[in-house]
Amino acid sequence: MSKRLEGIVEIRPITPVLGAEIYGADLARDDHFEAIHQAFVDYSVVAMHGLDLTPDDHLAFAGRWGEINVNRFFKPVETHPQIAMVLKEPGQSRAIGEDWHTDHSYDQVPAMGSLLYAVETPDVGGDTAFASMNAAYLALSKGMRATLDGLKAWHSSRHVFGTSQTQSESHKTGRLGNAEAATQDALHPVVITHPFSGRRGIYVNSIFTTHFDGWTKEESAPLLQQIYEHCRRAEFTCRIRWKPGTLGIWDNRATWHKAINDYPGQRRLMHRITIEGVPVS
Repeated sequence: MSKRLEGIVEIRPITPVLGAEIYGADLARDDHFEAIHQAFVDYSVVAMHGLDLTPDDHLAFAGRWGEINVNRFFKPVETHPQIAMVLKEPGQSRAIGEDWHTDHSYDQVPAMGSLLYAVETPDVGGDTAFASMNAAYLALSKGMRATLDGLKAWHSSRHVFGTSQTQSESHKTGRLGNAEAATQDALHPVVITHPFSGRRGIYVNSIFTTHFDGWTKEESAPLLQQIYEHCRRAEFTCRIRWKPGTLGIWDNRATWHKAINDYPGQRRLMHRITIEGVPVS
């Protein structure tokens, strides 16, 4: 059921467990920002369509959320280095972020989330899928929850953005760079409590998590794979369908996401601003 603020801002859930679309919001109004922020807490993923944001507008709205995290590895917008470009050209085969992941889990203090603005999109396709880590946690058995509650896991940027990846398409085309800066390793609980909502959620992902603390990678792999297969169940997910002027905001502490690479021969250009977070526990 949709909700309204002052008869102007309408919030429509996308699925029962995750995501909402917001209509009628004025990004400059304090009361509307409060409604957007509360929807972000409640639904973890929010989308607003039909906007017309300049890079300066994008940055001004992002500043309401917190300090901006300047991405180390993505090519920036030339005139606005705080904005990262998420780009796929018609002749490129790989999209950045095709596999389920959580941004910046390799940082000691992971990013809160990102504000992704659609500049150019395919005629059809190019959605982003999201998965609720709270819904995934609640669907586990009590025994599995108890097991995961006592574990920590290591996350790393090295094997994804580091020097071993400089021959990948994304590095060779200049979409990613600065491989020598990929030296981040971080230890986090496998299950965290969200700092805003208080909800419990799974906090490992198939891109950046390497192994459980105190376990070998070989010992960790079967249980991690079981967790990943569980977390990507369709009933935990939603999608944002992008058009130019869509702004999506997601919570890295509560979700996974992945880019759907189903638009061969078409261009997709997004501008992404990432917001600093707080330690996860």
